Amino acid sequence: MPESKKRKKPVPTGGAPSRTVKKKGPSPRWLVPLMLALFGVGLAWLVVFYVTSPTMPVFADLGNGNLLVGFAFIIAGFGIATQWR
Repeated sequence: MPESKKRKKPVPTGGAPSRTVKKKGPSPRWLVPLMLALFGVGLAWLVVFYVTSPTMPVFADLGNGNLLVGFAFIIAGFGIATQWR
């Protein structure tokens, strides 16, 4: 029985362009203190709200919106933490 002709594989012509990975430098010096400050302010906001909510006018006016403010600071801290190298 006759055999069919073998197909030749295409010759690669240079291939895909090589990707150079750019190394990012170290984190800025202000990043970690800012991240910790945001965590601390958020935590302090929540603690002060729970301890003094009926007596302090600012916390009493916001009501449960204080939870949003405190957690917004904490979430901002996590957002900054993603940039830490």
